[in-house]
Amino acid sequence: MIRVAVAGASGYMGAEVLRLLFAHPRVSVAAVTSERLQGQRLDTVYPHLRGLTELTLQELEPERLADAADLVFLALPHLESQRVVPVLRARGAKVIDLSADYRLRDAADYTTWYKSPHGDPAGLAEAVYGLPELHRKAIAGAALVASPGCYAAGAILATAPLLKSGLGRTDGIVVDGKSGLTGAGAQGRKTDPIYLYTEANENIQAYGLAGHRHTPEIEQELSLLAGQPVRVAFTPHLIPVNRGLLTTASVPLARPVPTGDLRQLYAEFYAGEPFVRLAREGEGSPTTRRVVGSNFCDLTVVADPRTQRAVCVSAIDNLGKGGSANGVQLLNVLWGWDERTGLAAPPVYP
Repeated sequence: MIRVAVAGASGYMGAEVLRLLFAHPRVSVAAVTSERLQGQRLDTVYPHLRGLTELTLQELEPERLADAADLVFLALPHLESQRVVPVLRARGAKVIDLSADYRLRDAADYTTWYKSPHGDPAGLAEAVYGLPELHRKAIAGAALVASPGCYAAGAILATAPLLKSGLGRTDGIVVDGKSGLTGAGAQGRKTDPIYLYTEANENIQAYGLAGHRHTPEIEQELSLLAGQPVRVAFTPHLIPVNRGLLTTASVPLARPVPTGDLRQLYAEFYAGEPFVRLAREGEGSPTTRRVVGSNFCDLTVVADPRTQRAVCVSAIDNLGKGGSANGVQLLNVLWGWDERTGLAAPPVYP
């Protein structure tokens, strides 16, 4: 049994990782923090956790968290993890960061995409990008893991086999992502009117045009797979659902390839992966409804001979494989446990 703490526990990502941790047979939740709601009981803030915990939300004091826990999940606003991680690491705690603060390898990218220089270059050099399907071995030996952004997870998993194999060209890739409202976090609905019910209901909106912050993650990981620079045209959209993220990627092919060969490529690339499910022939395209509440990523790929492109579709839960559930999978990798531990429940349906 290991001790785990969650900083930023009052947000959607923090609440979801706690829901999963309370059902995990090999961890105990030792501490939870919230700057906004410190002093309140966690099950008062989130009544769905009633009967599972008597913990009270505390002020974020990294020294205290490091003493209380073997591993700390950080579900903090972007740029906040950088001030906490150095203290946690100096005191020997492992860290899984659910924010963007340690995802990008080049510190200069933070100035470009987040308009702020990175405050912990030593930690950034140590961090491992937390997508087990690509970096399992490095994650297993890491002390600081950066869980991917939700859009990045969907896009990378949808296209990785094509870029790794060389069948996908590195130019002309177009990625369309559609996410549920929880992707903005619990505070998003208060700070931006597009998340108001009256604006989001019965509506679909594009945002972050030609500049969404998950773009450099997608390009970073696909470039590593391809062995050369990759650029993508990425556009995110907001859709009127609570949870779920659907990604459609159009990838130019280096040569004509039939759909059957593409499916075989994907089947081999993801063979043995516990949370990646390739749609069966005739099953239809993945949908968000089939993955909500889970860590699954459902995939399909189809060749378009008319345009010599591959159409790749992935469906994930933005709080699941796009966030907290992936974080629990990372926890299992770090401790050498079966990666399905605490994540075995099927998706919620309907």
